[in-house]
Amino acid sequence: MIKFENHIGEIHISNKYLISLIGNTATSCFGVVGMNTFGPKQRISSLFKKGDSLENGVIIHQTDNNELIIDLHITVSYGINVSTVVESIMEKVQYTVETESTVKVAKINVFVDEMQS
Repeated sequence: MIKFENHIGEIHISNKYLISLIGNTATSCFGVVGMNTFGPKQRISSLFKKGDSLENGVIIHQTDNNELIIDLHITVSYGINVSTVVESIMEKVQYTVETESTVKVAKINVFVDEMQS
């Protein structure tokens, strides 16, 4: 649960909502084939889910300043400019998270784990 306070009061945003929002945004970018599992918790949960989950490969950390650090583990298409795709993902994810949830994004780390043809 992401918590932050403003002049009106305390706001709570669920991790599941943010992870789903980020996963949908990242996979909608050109050149992204899918999301990869990262860590034992995601690997075990992916064994029980059928198909590709957009929640795989998204890790969120909240800083002391109530900003987010987002880690994305992705698979990209073979033959594309990886740096352009990564820049596009970073810009689109930051814009979407900040407009949809009003939570500031401090940093986005994109890890290209795999390439597929």
